This record gives sequence, structure tokens and C-alpha cells, in this order.
Amino acid sequence: MSSAEIYDPQEAANREVHEFNLKVDRVIFRPVSNGYGENVHPNARLMVSNFADHLSLPADVVNNLLQGDLKSAGSNSFRFIFNTVVGFGGIADPSEALNVPRRKTDFGETFHVWGMKEGAYVELPFLGPSTERDAMGTILDFALDPVSVVLPAPESYVGTAANIADRMGDRYELRGAIDSVLYESADSYAQARILYLQNRRFELGVSVEAEDPDFDPFADPFAQ
Repeated sequence: MSSAEIYDPQEAANREVHEFNLKVDRVIFRPVSNGYGENVHPNARLMVSNFADHLSLPADVVNNLLQGDLKSAGSNSFRFIFNTVVGFGGIADPSEALNVPRRKTDFGETFHVWGMKEGAYVELPFLGPSTERDAMGTILDFALDPVSVVLPAPESYVGTAANIADRMGDRYELRGAIDSVLYESADSYAQARILYLQNRRFELGVSVEAEDPDFDPFADPFAQ
């Protein structure tokens, strides 16, 4: 499958979810992310981001192992232990100075490695663009996150709070590009769909538009 191919048999329903997500972004996500970005010091936002990334490393290790990627599992395990001890519980990232790469992954990629097909495109409430395979992976990402499973409440909610804050920080940092797609394009649904599919397939190593050098992911797919 190339990065331009789209399978969206439930487009009408997906567009309804997209409209709901636009309203949520306009009323909640965009103003909250702007408030977070404008009122929280960049260094504090970086520490929150580091901490959120740090708490997601055990899940990465689990998926690395399920994918048979022992090298990445070892690298991510070292990062988690080293940053826990030397990085004040993960709010700093001293392993970066040691050039220890992070191999970020998820259950959606694990399913891909196992040979599961991408399935239809779907837009999830609050979470946005996805596919049937990645939607299943997202459920497992939430349900089987080692940190949430091991830690009791309310400690287990710390990671969730950090992840939400980190996502608001990302929304703020990328506000120009995100607002352009959601509020300035002729068809924000089609634009978000092709961008997500192209980027996700690139992450997974699926063939990209080698056969079409003029392919433009920012073009309106319905333009004549």
C-alpha cells in the first residue's frame, strides 16, 4: 500500500466525529493549550514533557520485545533506569548526552509487525485520526500501560496528567500547522486524513510516494 491510498468506507460517520472534534478543539483544546503555553515557562514545559516521555518508556520496552527488537528494548530500558536515577525521576534526560537513542513505539506498530492489515481509516472522538489497527492498539496502549498497571491510585494518575499536559504543550508548539489544517484548509477532514495516513505509514516503513514525485500531502484531494 502506498501512502496515497485511502480506504474510508465510513467517511460520513467519520466526518461527524471530525466535526465534534473540531468543536472540542475550538472550545477546550486550543484555548487550554494556548493558556498552558503562554503561562508556563518553557523549561517547566520541557520537564513535563521529559517526565511524560519517561513514564511511557516501559510501554515502549514491552512493545519492543513483542516486536522482537531486542536492541531497542535494551536501549529504552537503559534510558528508563538511567534517567530515573540520574535524571531526578525522569524530569531531566541525561541519557541524551550519552547518545542513547529512544525507540518510541506502540501496540499499533506491534500489530503491524505481526502482519495485521491497516484496515479502514477512522476518526476517534477526542483522539482524532487513526485506523482500525491503530485504534485497537490505542486501547491496549491505555489498558496495558505498565506504569498504570503497577502503580496504585492515585499515583497511577500522575502519568495520565503528565501526558495530557504534554499533549497540550505539543498543541501549543504546533499551533500554526494544526490551526492551518483544521481551520484554514478547504476540507479539514480530508487534509487531516491524508496527513495522518502518510505520516503513520512513513513511521511504519510503508512505501511512500516513490512512484509519484509530485505528490503533495498538503494539496486538496478534491481539487480539480
